[in-house]
Amino acid sequence: MAALTGREMVVVAPHGTVNTGVVTGGQQQLLTSSPEGGTAPGPMRQGPVRARYLEAARRRFVPPPGFEDALAVLESGVAVLVGETGTGRETHALNLLAHGRREPVLVRIDGTVNLSRWSPRTQGVDGYLLMGPADPFALREWHLGRLEGLLTEAGTRLVIVLAEVPGLVSALEDQLGMPVLRHHPPAPRKVFAAHLADGCPDAAMRARWLRNLRPGTLDELLPDGLSPRYAAQAADALCRWGAEGGSASEDLSLRLARTEGAEILARTQNDPALLACLLSLTVYGGLHRTLVTERARHLLRLMRPYGEREPGSHGRLDEGFRQWPSTEALRLLGAHRPRRVDSEAVDTMTFFWPAVEVAVWEGLCRDHADIVPVVHTWLADPGHEEEADRAGRAVAAMAEATGGRSLDLLPGLAASPSFAAPKMIARCLATAFRDRAAARKAAELLDLWSVTPQLSQRQTVAYACQEQGGITDGEALRLLERLMATSGDGPDDLSVWRAVATALARRFDAGDHTARTVLLNRMCAWTEADGVPGLTAALVFPLLLSAEFAWWSDWSLADAESARAVTHLVGWSLNEAAAFLVMRDTLLAWCAEEAGADDRPQAVPSLLDHLVAAQEPGFLRWLLAVERGPDTMPGKELAALALKTWRDKSPVPKTD
Repeated sequence: MAALTGREMVVVAPHGTVNTGVVTGGQQQLLTSSPEGGTAPGPMRQGPVRARYLEAARRRFVPPPGFEDALAVLESGVAVLVGETGTGRETHALNLLAHGRREPVLVRIDGTVNLSRWSPRTQGVDGYLLMGPADPFALREWHLGRLEGLLTEAGTRLVIVLAEVPGLVSALEDQLGMPVLRHHPPAPRKVFAAHLADGCPDAAMRARWLRNLRPGTLDELLPDGLSPRYAAQAADALCRWGAEGGSASEDLSLRLARTEGAEILARTQNDPALLACLLSLTVYGGLHRTLVTERARHLLRLMRPYGEREPGSHGRLDEGFRQWPSTEALRLLGAHRPRRVDSEAVDTMTFFWPAVEVAVWEGLCRDHADIVPVVHTWLADPGHEEEADRAGRAVAAMAEATGGRSLDLLPGLAASPSFAAPKMIARCLATAFRDRAAARKAAELLDLWSVTPQLSQRQTVAYACQEQGGITDGEALRLLERLMATSGDGPDDLSVWRAVATALARRFDAGDHTARTVLLNRMCAWTEADGVPGLTAALVFPLLLSAEFAWWSDWSLADAESARAVTHLVGWSLNEAAAFLVMRDTLLAWCAEEAGADDRPQAVPSLLDHLVAAQEPGFLRWLLAVERGPDTMPGKELAALALKTWRDKSPVPKTD
């Protein structure tokens, strides 16, 4: 041994040559055999599997499909096991090697070992495990024969574990002339049960913990296709939760997902591409894989401004995403590509635990605040309607994570050229925020934008009122009335009005009896004012009437006040030239509906009587139109009786 010390340096070099001076020429190091004639000792390339680790792997083991067949193959001494990373391949291999032995002695071999020269110990080892050799194709059929002979002499076995790669299994089978075992993970609920029983042997206590969970929690934690690693994490989390006295009021799935989300985000710390993929998956997970990938590519370009790119980086970026997501990338992101039974062609990506989205946004806003504006810009330019909805929810999640501070970015986004930005922002502002600061900030923006002259902001308010969630019916009506009160007759105002009309129709359709009554009373009040509110009542009312005729029949017959409201609104729409045709057809459809429902109260005859008494000119126009119509026209007889009554009340004056 040569040892040199000095200036806080220690060099230990067994059988080596040390030179700490300045070198001006070449250097050589000659290794010679030891005096005993053997080769110089090399570094340790294998070591025992820890007993505690092996015991736990055996206690919690759930035999995967094909386990018995794998045991039979292993009788030859060597087996190759192929499967996806993180699906329990190592546990499977350890249990294959330990099977039938009470206290097995297993040895793990380093992946850099050259199996063509490696030899097992002569005795004392029950099995060897080699995880991920550097070059699986370095092993030839004659090497395999040599290994099988040596393993048989030593009374031991070897399992080589490889990661799944397209074409790998068939290539190895052709090269080695032996069957290669495929690892298929066991059912997640079985893995969960095994780990839970190991963590809590008391069956009664386990049952109590499971009863205390919120209904549906296990379905969220253990979806089909879940990796065994995640099922084990869920079991461990339940053990900790139960030991702490957890109750149904606590959301175990959210608690577990927060931890998982924070770990996933940490893995992207020095990998912008992986971070872009994570955020795209967080927003658009569950949609088609190509969409998620394309949106990730778009985000990464925004995260890497043009001036910071290296020459040719654009092409490398596209090349890197062409193969995404790889199995390794999905593993790092805690995601998978589920295959739907009803459509094998649907290629989607999603998190195993969708609740990790909350932790991702919290971590992003806390640890990557510098890219939050970039993410908002990215989300402001979605594609289809569903994408705008997803983007709006993501912006709302960031508002929650920042206590409403990120909402200060919305005015700038509303002014962007993207036609979908107002709908995306509207979805955000219509969210039922749990955070009071975010809710207050969103309400302030809606209030301010309802009277602003800027088109995109006014559209945003109208779109937000279409959403069901954070905006109450009363608040939505107030905002819509402010939009109508400040509208003109320009083309921009028309686009806002269409959104207002849609909001009123959706609110009515989704509202209960009380909400509908309040809306109709407000519409009656609008008819007393000139301008946009009165015109809105005339044009929108037929849409509301056609939504559910049975409800209208019951409501109009409920009391005198309801009957007066229906009569007034029908007459008002018929009097408005722009609304007459739609109101005409809607009233005829109501007649047809009641004619085919003899078991229900008939509201139309009473309505026509009230309209005759009101003497509205638009109603007379309707009566004359029905009179000229074919005999098969719905309401023909009712209209004829009403017209006769009208004429009897208003006889034509005699002339000389």
